[in-house]
Amino acid sequence: MKLSSSTRSLAAAAVLLAGLSLSGCTALFPSSAPPATDSTTGEEIEQTDTDVFALSVGECLNDTDGTEVSEVPLVDCADEHDFEVYADFELTGDEFPGTDAINTQADEQCLTEFESFVGISYDDSTLGYTYFTPTEGSWTDGDDRLVSCLIGDPNGKVAGTLKGAAK
Repeated sequence: MKLSSSTRSLAAAAVLLAGLSLSGCTALFPSSAPPATDSTTGEEIEQTDTDVFALSVGECLNDTDGTEVSEVPLVDCADEHDFEVYADFELTGDEFPGTDAINTQADEQCLTEFESFVGISYDDSTLGYTYFTPTEGSWTDGDDRLVSCLIGDPNGKVAGTLKGAAK
């Protein structure tokens, strides 16, 4: 999946998406993401690499390097995190429509979903959004049609959900 950003990007963060827990594999395969720490206490936050293709609304994650990712570091939303999945939807079609067409559709749909999640319009909000979209390879080889919309604060990490934050 490819990470893209909205017209008002999330400052220093590259976008990540998170998904369902890896069933029992985390003990055998530690996270490849750098350790996350709480900015107040300095304590390490538990995070688990998870499949970006299985993201669910309400999951929280930390940033990762790269523009094409297959795994992201999922964290408990109560802990500090960079992003929360606030909406997702499936694209349709057999033929890859092109990156520009996918980004246009993703941006429009994520913007549409923003206000109902946050409680105020995007234009009035201090928060930003971005999204994960299928790449041509994941579309063709993996039947990937998932777009995951991510919300975050350009000023830094947040703890807790941004649902209804109205900021």
